[in-house]
Amino acid sequence: MKTSLSWLREFVELPAGLTAEQLDDALTNAGMEVESIVDQAATVRGDLVVGRVLTIEELTGFKKPIRFTTVDVGRGEPQEIVCGARNFAEGDLVAVILPGGELPGGFKIGARKTYGRNSNGMICSAAELGLSGDHSGIIVLPEGAAEPGADARPVVGLSEVLVEVEITPDRGYEMSLRGMARELSYAFSAAYTDPATLVTAPGSTPEVPYEVKLEDTVGCDRFSARVVRGIDPDAQSPEWMQKRLIAAGIRAISLPVDITNYLMLELGQPMHVFDLNRLSGGLVVRRAKPGEKLTTLDGVARVLDAEDMVICDETGPVSLAAVMGGETSEWQPGTVDVLLEAAHWDPVMVGRTARRHKLFSEAAKRWERGVDPQLTLVALERAVQILTEHAGGTVDERVLDLDHVVAPATIELDPALPAKRIGLAYDAEQVTALLSQIGCTVTGVAPLEVTPPTWRPDLLAPIDLVEEVARLGGYNDIPSLLPPARGGSGSTPQQRRRRSVGRALAENGYVEVLSYPFVAPSAADQLGYPADDPRRSAVRLTNPLSEQEPLLRTSLLPTLLGTLKRNLGRGHRDLALFETGTVFLPGLTEIAPPVMGVDRRPTEQEWTAANTIVPDQPWHLAVALTGDVEPAGWWGPGRAASWADAIEAARIALSAAGVTAERITVGADELAPWHPGRCAAISVDGTVVGHAGELHPAVVSAYELPKRTSVMELDLDALPLPPVTQAKRISSFPPALIDVALVVDSSTAAASVEAALTDGAGELLESVALFDLYESDQLGEGKKSLAYKLTFRAPDRTLTTEETLAARDAAVAAAADRFGATLRGA
Repeated sequence: MKTSLSWLREFVELPAGLTAEQLDDALTNAGMEVESIVDQAATVRGDLVVGRVLTIEELTGFKKPIRFTTVDVGRGEPQEIVCGARNFAEGDLVAVILPGGELPGGFKIGARKTYGRNSNGMICSAAELGLSGDHSGIIVLPEGAAEPGADARPVVGLSEVLVEVEITPDRGYEMSLRGMARELSYAFSAAYTDPATLVTAPGSTPEVPYEVKLEDTVGCDRFSARVVRGIDPDAQSPEWMQKRLIAAGIRAISLPVDITNYLMLELGQPMHVFDLNRLSGGLVVRRAKPGEKLTTLDGVARVLDAEDMVICDETGPVSLAAVMGGETSEWQPGTVDVLLEAAHWDPVMVGRTARRHKLFSEAAKRWERGVDPQLTLVALERAVQILTEHAGGTVDERVLDLDHVVAPATIELDPALPAKRIGLAYDAEQVTALLSQIGCTVTGVAPLEVTPPTWRPDLLAPIDLVEEVARLGGYNDIPSLLPPARGGSGSTPQQRRRRSVGRALAENGYVEVLSYPFVAPSAADQLGYPADDPRRSAVRLTNPLSEQEPLLRTSLLPTLLGTLKRNLGRGHRDLALFETGTVFLPGLTEIAPPVMGVDRRPTEQEWTAANTIVPDQPWHLAVALTGDVEPAGWWGPGRAASWADAIEAARIALSAAGVTAERITVGADELAPWHPGRCAAISVDGTVVGHAGELHPAVVSAYELPKRTSVMELDLDALPLPPVTQAKRISSFPPALIDVALVVDSSTAAASVEAALTDGAGELLESVALFDLYESDQLGEGKKSLAYKLTFRAPDRTLTTEETLAARDAAVAAAADRFGATLRGA
C-alpha cells in the first residue's frame, strides 16, 4: 500500500512536526512493515527553479523539431537551454533544473553543447520529475504561480511525503487510507474522520436501474449498482486525483476508471465500471461453467474454472468477478452511459481464482484479505458525486442492492485471558476500552461479549482479541522475558540416532544437503524402476507448489541426485553429499473418512480411520559420491570414488547408529537404480535395511552425471535401537597380528568369509579386516584370494605363539567348512 502523507492527514490529525522516524515507529508498532518513507522534494537534487521563457528560436535541419530558448531563472543573465518540447510559448513559466542538479533515477544535469548550441540545464516534464508518466510535453506553470528563480518543488507538486507499507494478509482493512488513518489515530491518540461517513448513501429502491440476478450468495453476498447516463466522454480526471493515483503507483487512465481506483485506495472498496450500452440484457452473477472462456482486460483469453465467480450478460461472461473485467464490456473512450458496480466477494474464492489465473490485481489483493461489506453503497454514492461533478451526466435515482451479508458473530472473551497470555495486568475496563477503540461492541462482564466491526473479518476467536489488546496496549510495554523451561525427557532415541549418523558422516568428509520432498512423475523412469516396483506408487499433492513436481518422494535419491547435478553444474567435481529425511510410502487401503469438525476431539474410531490413508513416512539416509575421494597432488595420484566408498558410508552410518560390525552383512544384490553387478544389499541381523553401490549407466545418463557415480540409501527407522552400551575393559597387553590369505570361489562374498573367521577364532579375536583381493590364472578358474588381517588379544595376559596359531587355525577351519576355503600357498 502506497500513499501520500497529505492524503492521510485528511482523515487523521497527525502532529504538525511529525518526523519520518516517528511515522515509521507508529506504522511498525501497528503491525505494518514500512517499505519506505520518501520526501519527494529530496528526489530532485540541486537547483530546481521557476523560469520564464524569454525567447524561442526554432532550429531546423534535424530529424525532430528542436528549440533554442533563453530562460530567466532569476540568476542575472538568462540561461540558454535547448528543448525538444512544443507545448510552451514565450512568456510561459516553466520548471528548470540548473547544471549540477540531479533528476530522479540518478540523471545528472550539466552544461553542454548540443545541436550546435549551448544548453545550460533542462526544462522539465512531469515524467522527468517523477510526477507522472507523461512525456508529451514540459510542465507549463500557471501565470503568477511564482517568480523566476523561486524553488519550483512546491509549485510542481514535489512537496509530498510518500509512504509505502507492506500489509500482512490478515489485515486487509489497512490497504486503504481509511484503515491506515484509523491505525495512526490509535498510535497518536489523534482525532479520526472515517471517510465512509462523509457521504450519505441512499438505500435500495423497489425498482432497480438494471436487472441483476444473484445466483450464488456464498461467492457474492452483496451486489450493488448505480447508473449514470450522458457523461462527457472526454472529461479528464482532476489534477489532484491524478497526482494521488500516481503517488500510489497507479496510472491515470480515464475519469470513470480513475474514480474507481481512487475510491479503492481511499475506502478499500474495489469497484468496476461497465459500458452500459455494451451490455446485452440483464446481468447474472454466478459460478463459471467448466470450459467457459473470457477475454480479460489484459487481452488474455482465459478458460474458466467451476470455482470462479463471473458476471454475465446474455452473451456470456463479461467479467471475472473481483479480479478483472472483460474486454466486451469495458469502458471505451466514447462511453457516455456507465453502470457502476460495487460488491462483496468471498475472500477464499478470490484468492484461488487470482492464483489459478495468475492475475494478482490490486482489487484481488484486497478481496482475498477481506473488505468491509458495508461499503458498497457508500462507494457508489461517492463515485456518482465525483463523476457527475467532473463529467456531468444524469444520475439514475434507482439503486440496486442485493444484500445477503451475515453479521459478524459475537465472541465470548474471558477478561482475564489477555493478562494470562501477554503477561501484563490488563483489567476488564482496559480490555473493554482497547477493543472498543478498534470498533468492537463490548457488552457483558464475565465473559465479555465482543462483536467485531464489519471491517475486521480477521477477528474470529478470543485469541484474536488478545492479540489486539497486546497491539493496542503497546508491544514495547511487554517485557522481554524468557518463559520458564518445562521439564522434559530430552531428545528421543530416534532423534539421537539421526544426529549421530549425520555427525559421523560429516566427520568423514560428507556434506549434508536439504531438499524439498517433491519430485516429478518422470523420476521413476529416470531411476529405472521396473513397472511393478512399489516405489512407483507415490502420493500426489492436491495443491503442489509446482505443477512439474506434484509427487512426494518414495526415495531420497531423486532429490539428492538433483542436488548433485546442480553442484556439478556450478563447477564442483569432487562431491560427497548426504541427506537424511522422510520418504512417503502410500498404503491406501480404505476410503477416506468423512471430514471431521473442530468442535470436539475425534473419537478413537475416527482417528484410526483417518490414519489409514496417511502414508508411512520412514526416515531414510542417502549418500552420493563422484570425483575423487582422495585428492591428487605432489604426493601422488588421487583415488576416485567407487562403489566401495558407498558401502563404507553405510558401515559408518550403521556404526554411528549403534550397530556393531558383526551384525552387519554386505551381499551382492540387484535393485534399480544400481548397476546390476555393482550393487550390495546392506543387512542388519539378517534383515535388509538398504543398498549401496554404483549407479546404473542409464541412470547416470538420465541425470547427466559422471560415470561411476555411486550412491547408498538406508532405512534408519528399520534399524533396531541400540541397547545401553557396556564399556569394554581395555586390555593393556600387546596384540598378536597374523595375516591369512584364503582361496575361495569367485562368487563367495568377502563379508561372509569374514563372518566365518570371526565365528571360528573365538573370544581372542579382536578385529578382522580385508586388505587385499587377488585374482589370477594361477589360482584356478573361478577362484579368488582374499587376504585378511587378524588381530588377537587377551584381556588378562600376553598371548603365546601357540594360542595365537590355534585361534588362527580355528578361524581358517571355520571358513574351510563353510566355503571350502584353503590357505593360499598351502
